[in-house]
Amino acid sequence: MPVLRLGDHGSAVAEIRAILATRGLLPAAPTATPGDERSPWSPPEAVFDDECDRAVRAFQQERGLIVDGLVGIATYTALREASYQLGSRVLLYRLSAPMTGDDVASLQSRLQNLGYYHGMVDGQFGEVTHNSVGLYQTEYGLSSDGICGPETIRSLNRLGTRITGGSPHAIREEELVRRSGPQLSGKRILIDPGSDSEADASVLWDLASRLEGRMSAAGMETFLSHDGRSAPDDEARARVANLADVDLMISLRAGNYPNERANGVASFYFGNTHGSFSTIGRNLASFIQRELVARTDFLDCRTHERTWGILRTTRMPVVVIETGYITNPHDAAILDDARQRDTIAEAVLVAVKRLYLLGENDRPTGTYTFADLLAAERITP
Repeated sequence: MPVLRLGDHGSAVAEIRAILATRGLLPAAPTATPGDERSPWSPPEAVFDDECDRAVRAFQQERGLIVDGLVGIATYTALREASYQLGSRVLLYRLSAPMTGDDVASLQSRLQNLGYYHGMVDGQFGEVTHNSVGLYQTEYGLSSDGICGPETIRSLNRLGTRITGGSPHAIREEELVRRSGPQLSGKRILIDPGSDSEADASVLWDLASRLEGRMSAAGMETFLSHDGRSAPDDEARARVANLADVDLMISLRAGNYPNERANGVASFYFGNTHGSFSTIGRNLASFIQRELVARTDFLDCRTHERTWGILRTTRMPVVVIETGYITNPHDAAILDDARQRDTIAEAVLVAVKRLYLLGENDRPTGTYTFADLLAAERITP
């Protein structure tokens, strides 16, 4: 679809305005008066004006999207998902194109509160959601087909809401880390060097190589998301991670911005407005951010929840690290320095070690060295 922005108009803008209005971010559509040949969404209502621009930015902020006021495929998809309420359509499992939306998230949340759903409340009707619906239907005397139609919705509405203790998905994530033990040996990690240009591609591939070398030296099993000869989208990268069945995915990015003053390092993990987030992703992002800021001269742009596809569609915890802005002279100088790239790679590896230590035998941020780590792993350099 074409990117819609300030000044555009037409039926697509009308649809966007209607969805934003249902969320209270814009006034409701005006009602056409008798004899008025214009549509209720005729200009100026169907224009992407300043008011619509502010509403789009507010929606993007709320949904963990890049706040730029542009309605591209990511923002449009999120708008469409936000337009669905539980009961507005029949929900079913489709392997090739899973149904997504706020109605799916509401269903997952209801089933989780009732003890039937133990996955992430991510708004995707996948196999786990399908099986959870089927189990609920079986226990409540409904046809167990895994399809959430009117009868299943009525049954859920009659039960109301029950409060349970915590997210089963978060508990399971933490338990998997605890059971795997503090040693890095045998841990499976996918390293994803992202790139938007040749300039940052060479830097990120070199950084990925340094990180891979250190992880391999620590006994970890490492994979790369692509071969560098192509530019797969986030969906393809997530698919590789799921097929490789890794424990963690670390995505390396470099910021690009028209204004060279944009600078700093930031780390991102999955989290959404439904109150669902990756506990391990958040913990790892926090460790990485702290280590990078302590060991380098990057500005601390902190950690953030996001709903990006690469964070949402992967089955394992994922952290996206924006390792400075290639368009900022200060950040670019850091990234161009091979010794600094060594420091960044070491910071990321130490952060992963901290994740598995669970607070035991830990050291102050910025002081744990690669030699210390190898000694803890009982590996001779």
